[in-house]
Amino acid sequence: MKPKSWLQSANLAIEGIIYSVKTQRHMRYHLYAALAALILSLVLGISRTEFILLCMAIVLVLVTEMLNTAIETTVDMISEEYHPRAKLAKDIAAGVVLIASIGALTLAYLILYPAFKTAVLNGEWRFTKAPRDVVAFVALSVVIIIVIIIKAFVGKGEPLRGGMPSGHAAVSFSIWTAALYLADSFAVISLTFLLAVMVSWSRWSAGIHRPIEVVAGALLGSCVTFLFFLVFS
Repeated sequence: MKPKSWLQSANLAIEGIIYSVKTQRHMRYHLYAALAALILSLVLGISRTEFILLCMAIVLVLVTEMLNTAIETTVDMISEEYHPRAKLAKDIAAGVVLIASIGALTLAYLILYPAFKTAVLNGEWRFTKAPRDVVAFVALSVVIIIVIIIKAFVGKGEPLRGGMPSGHAAVSFSIWTAALYLADSFAVISLTFLLAVMVSWSRWSAGIHRPIEVVAGALLGSCVTFLFFLVFS
């Protein structure tokens, strides 16, 4: 059935992401690798251009893995029995993921290894200070990835309706915590906090989330973001 609203479309799209994470171990491996790469990018203090290239590689791998899952699901639906062409379609889809993964690993090596070698092997290890907007982006990305992984393992509720933790609360409080460091205006900080509270309260009052799920999401978003700014900013 065709979605009737943008929110329903987004819910269905995120359900697809959750399904991929829950059923495909390689998708989970890619998310773990993305977490490690994003955190290392801050630890090693890579340049903004290198960070952008790294993010593009991460997105490419995740997209190809999800396309591979979609193709496998479609082939299984059309051809339940073994067929050479069905196998060929799956093999080609898997090959696309392999090429993207090799390219991403090569790029990550070229970007991260020289910085890692300088920091560790030469005894110059230290947490470098990253631009605050980059810290905010990485923190928000990490929060979203953690929420997706938790929802995939818990398996309760829909991605945008129910389940532990509340993704809306996590994202909104992550943005508010970032505003504490990015904005010099008390009004902006106050309004962002008010918006985060309203978003969280709406999930609670509408019966979409239980109080503990909202609180868990708010704590996850704010604590992870605060930790990133404390260490890297």
